Amino acid sequence: MSQAFIADRVRVRAPGKLNVFFEVGGVQDDGYHDVASAYQAVSLYEEVWASHSDDFTVSVSGSIDSTDVPLDDRNLAVRAARLVARTAGYEGGVHLDIVKGVPVAGGMGGGSADAAAALVACDALWGTDLGGQRLQRLAARLGADVPFAMLGGTAIGTGRGDQLSPALAKGRFDWVIVPSSEGLSTPEVYSHLDRMRGASDIRPTSSPDVDPAVLQALRAGDAVALAAALRNDLQTAALSLRPSLRDLLELGESIDSSLGGIVSGSGPTVAFLAEGPEAALELQVTLSAAGYEALHVHGPVSGARILPA
Repeated sequence: MSQAFIADRVRVRAPGKLNVFFEVGGVQDDGYHDVASAYQAVSLYEEVWASHSDDFTVSVSGSIDSTDVPLDDRNLAVRAARLVARTAGYEGGVHLDIVKGVPVAGGMGGGSADAAAALVACDALWGTDLGGQRLQRLAARLGADVPFAMLGGTAIGTGRGDQLSPALAKGRFDWVIVPSSEGLSTPEVYSHLDRMRGASDIRPTSSPDVDPAVLQALRAGDAVALAAALRNDLQTAALSLRPSLRDLLELGESIDSSLGGIVSGSGPTVAFLAEGPEAALELQVTLSAAGYEALHVHGPVSGARILPA
């Protein structure tokens, strides 16, 4: 440890994500699925403020309904803090103040962003100097999306989604997202997908892989081509569990300024791709006029970063 205390309070911001491509393989013996994902970090953020404490505590605030966010050791950010302390041999605690900006249980990795921010914040607060690679390994122990929230940008994820390779993405992609007031359980969506596949005798691929058309569109900064290649294997299950999402997708995709839509991760957040900022604003206004909460975001953006406190 470089020094006992390097700051009284540390502020870290980490982004939410969209899966612009998500192929799901069959369920494995351990209950998990092999996947191939193209992640993009977008400009919807979680902020974590870490301050010294004798114990591990957490509070949650922000513009997002956080009623269902646990305030004990079930909270992924608290688990991240305890993991840093255990790894570094730090004997104190931390209070984490989470300011939420990413929908809860919305398929955009808000909880994973909290965990990534907590890893970075505690390492800085305590001066434990674990380093980026070691923090990434800790992130992988916390969940499949946590390493990407650390990395940010655009990346390809394989295995459980946590084996990351940065992907070249040119320029900026503009999205309009529509969150839902009621989340979806990720395990429930996966289980429902397995049941649907079993009932229809659909055999998932044994080796999930990202479509080369997705990689080409990202490299070219071509929103039209990316829209044509959007895919999420979990979408069918999410739509089955929440039929109202189908109406939203159909409406959004019928609007001229929308290039295409996709359920984000396990849902229920739906994301629509636009050709640029002006088209995104037009799409946002149209969806808002139809009674939906619509947010304009863009990507790719940086991963977990320390900000001035």
